[in-house]
Amino acid sequence: MIKVLFFGPIAAATGERELAVPYAAGMTLGGLKEMLAAQHPEAMRLATMLAVNGEHARDLALPLADNSEVAFMAKFSGG
Repeated sequence: MIKVLFFGPIAAATGERELAVPYAAGMTLGGLKEMLAAQHPEAMRLATMLAVNGEHARDLALPLADNSEVAFMAKFSGG
């Protein structure tokens, strides 16, 4: 399973903070995002920052392993 976490407006758009996605051999970060975009297009449009296993990830070709944790976040500002 892949543990998927949603933060901020992405969680609001999906109506969930976390979900589990079945792992498939050859799964990539981009493939996961595309799969989620089919179910939650607005949420994935907001997802500009991604992390895999607690580390910032930009490469959508990044392979995922079973039991990976993937976080989707929107840009944020603070002060």
